[in-house]
Amino acid sequence: MGRVETPLSYIARRWTPSVKTARRAALSAVVMTVFIIVTGGAVRLTGSGLGCDTWPKCTDESLFATPEQGLHGAIEFGNRMLTYVLSAAVGWAIIAARSMKPRRRGLTRLAWSQFWLVMGNAVIGGITVWAGLNPWSVAGHFLLANCLLTVAVITWVRIGEGDGPRRPRAPKPVRGLAWAIVAASVVLITLGTTVTGSGKHAGDSSDVPRMPWDWTAAAHVHAVAAWVVCALAVAMWLALRVVDAPADTRARSRDLLVVLLAQGAIGYVQFFSDVPEILVGLHMLGSGLMWIAVMRLLLSLRERPRTDATAPQAAGRQPEHAPAV
Repeated sequence: MGRVETPLSYIARRWTPSVKTARRAALSAVVMTVFIIVTGGAVRLTGSGLGCDTWPKCTDESLFATPEQGLHGAIEFGNRMLTYVLSAAVGWAIIAARSMKPRRRGLTRLAWSQFWLVMGNAVIGGITVWAGLNPWSVAGHFLLANCLLTVAVITWVRIGEGDGPRRPRAPKPVRGLAWAIVAASVVLITLGTTVTGSGKHAGDSSDVPRMPWDWTAAAHVHAVAAWVVCALAVAMWLALRVVDAPADTRARSRDLLVVLLAQGAIGYVQFFSDVPEILVGLHMLGSGLMWIAVMRLLLSLRERPRTDATAPQAAGRQPEHAPAV
């Protein structure tokens, strides 16, 4: 008896996306991840974190927000609904990755890992509501969203590459500097959650617990980490010119510097203007854009050439040896 065909294999047998189409699908997951990070921040900044009383329902009796919950309930419930939009974007990326010819199993696994990260973060979001916006679970919710963003960016880049052996495009010390930027950026983003967790925007009008330290001290430590990332980024910009790195890699380094400059300006302005909500939201957007710039810089320092096995087939054709499932 033959193997049962899955919906994904059924679609894959009948559709072959171009690399451009598949990259657009992966990019949609990147964009939606950044968007839901920002809207999640908007929930907190508007004091709507407990707009829905429980999870997965919005109230004990209703799956949806009720008129009695007012604007806060609508904002919180709306953000929950965006998870379905994000899931749709991730689903499109999975279908596109699975349908490429020839089949690239590693790429499909990358796309599927986004789905499990979305599901895991939805559960952590529910735990955060149950815990009354405990700042530690809020921080975990944000950091796992950044893990999703990491995988989404890698998937987006990998679709445009082959599956051949990695080949460096810059000397080893330069590649080491890129990994130092990644490590420092991870520390910077993590320290940002300590500022949020001890700061003024608790996410609800009630007495929500905060992390046990002064938020201004946390902000100063966060700023020191930001300056470290900036210094490393400047060093990378100079190093890439000294070694005459490829033009696209130099462009990725420039992009990172531009984002860091804007993000630093927003950070200092919000600190000295009593952290207005709009600037905090922009700072969260900048955090996502910074991390995308960091990942793109790192990935641009190596290449994965196409092999005969990964050369794209003509649209609508499938090699005779390709499996049906």
